Amino acid sequence: MVGRTEAATPWAVWAGRAGIWWEATRPRTLPAAVSPVLVGTALAAREGPVQPGPAVACLGFALLVQVGTNFANDYYDFLKGADTAERVGPRRAVASGLIAPVVMRRAMIGVFVAAFLVGLTLLGQGGWPLLVVGVASIVCGVAYTGGPYPLAYHGWGDVFVFIFFGLVAVGATCFVQTGRLLPEVWLAGAGIGALATNILVANNYRDVETDAKAGKRTLLVRWGRGYGRCQFAAAHVVAAVVPVGLAGLGALSVAAGAGLSVASLLVGLGQAREQARAMTPQACITLLGHTGRWLAVYGLALAGLILGTG
Repeated sequence: MVGRTEAATPWAVWAGRAGIWWEATRPRTLPAAVSPVLVGTALAAREGPVQPGPAVACLGFALLVQVGTNFANDYYDFLKGADTAERVGPRRAVASGLIAPVVMRRAMIGVFVAAFLVGLTLLGQGGWPLLVVGVASIVCGVAYTGGPYPLAYHGWGDVFVFIFFGLVAVGATCFVQTGRLLPEVWLAGAGIGALATNILVANNYRDVETDAKAGKRTLLVRWGRGYGRCQFAAAHVVAAVVPVGLAGLGALSVAAGAGLSVASLLVGLGQAREQARAMTPQACITLLGHTGRWLAVYGLALAGLILGTG
């Protein structure tokens, strides 16, 4: 019969729902969880054999905290009015009506509980300091956009990302496998954290107007897109300096350090120019994807070069 609409199959319905939840995890941000674990494990491997169990647990914890933070962001930004019809970025599940707020809240809690349980498996390697780090990571993941003092709404989101997805993630991954905090950890963590922060900058660069209307006082809302371009470029400079510093500490060969440093500067220059020309929402979304992919490539390259030097 002409015009007849066929009912969706159970498989199609399931695939559609799975796609919505996958989109809600914000895949472009996931390199911020994977890269520090790769680099921390590579640094640990220089001290002795890699411990697959703790390494996988660190990866699981980092991914769960990242996803939980993204779910919290989806939920709390909707409640606070930051995600509205005026928003120009990728659709948000709750604001779009694809997932009910109460369902997203339950998912957020479930993911953070799972992260806590995974983190508990690491206490045998790291002891009570890891419990403190794990709880702080989860609390800050919620407080990023929720609670009485949401970090992202007061300009502290960049600091949170740099510390927890850079210094803490690299350091904790190395610590659970070696029992030590190596000097190289802080340097490598700074490079990863700087590029992870650029994901946030690319996102906030797009949302300046709607964030300002919602009272979300990000650094770019406070100081403008010109400041955002400076911060974005400065993070690339930090990422370029790190390989040279690691070469000085013996974690990389001089040639490897110089090579990655030059590559970082070239990519940074290209992305800085792309950001300066990003005049449309779609251009900003494309920049966000490029920023996430570069973090993944940088983390993989840095980890590989560290292993090759070891």
